[in-house]
Amino acid sequence: MSDSAEKCPVDHHALASSSTSKDSCPVDHSQRSSWTSILGRHSQDGHGAAELPDTPLPSTNLPLERETSSIPRTDGENWVYPSQAQFYAAMARKNHDPREADMKVVVPIHNAVNERAWGEIMKWENGQGGDRCGGVKLVSFKGRPNDISPRARFYSLLGFSRPFDRHDWVVDRCGTRKRYVIDFYSGHTNGPSSKNLSFYLDVRPALDSWEGVRMRTERFWRQAFGRLWGDSTPPQSVPPRS
Repeated sequence: MSDSAEKCPVDHHALASSSTSKDSCPVDHSQRSSWTSILGRHSQDGHGAAELPDTPLPSTNLPLERETSSIPRTDGENWVYPSQAQFYAAMARKNHDPREADMKVVVPIHNAVNERAWGEIMKWENGQGGDRCGGVKLVSFKGRPNDISPRARFYSLLGFSRPFDRHDWVVDRCGTRKRYVIDFYSGHTNGPSSKNLSFYLDVRPALDSWEGVRMRTERFWRQAFGRLWGDSTPPQSVPPRS
């Protein structure tokens, strides 16, 4: 898909800049290979993406309807996800050998993961004052699949799987901008032999400001002493094992 009218919030190759079109989705899709490799290997025939020769794109009868996300933009509207046809065309242009039959499964999963990422950000933003100006909004997003975060690197040294994708999302809270780091992991709901694919998202404020340090420190102490204080904040979970 194009860099303006067909983007969505799971950023899929490292972008030089973020899209600002109101018809974009907060997940940049120039790096779809990471998502197609995860989703494709769990398709019915079990085959992942393969390279296509440089030929004209095939015609498609896939739906053109697009879903509006729950993720607000700074212009008062919400980010818009790509249609099945747009998702398919973008993957074909990137030589990921998409199958039309997969789009009705892949696109909803893609959208649901983005919604979950935003929901995790909202948990962090709860009580931080964003409600005073109409709520927190997503300003920009950037895919960094080749840049492993320090926390993901640390987890990998402990034997956990590496994330298959990473995004940095910047939100606006009443004029203050805050960057969040999102590591995306894949797993199985009933053990490694299960075909039920699941996703684990590690979402947290970046440690590039005192605000980020404060938020993460406060959550750490709430989790560490939550039982003593009567706080029901759930403990931080960890990625799936390799």
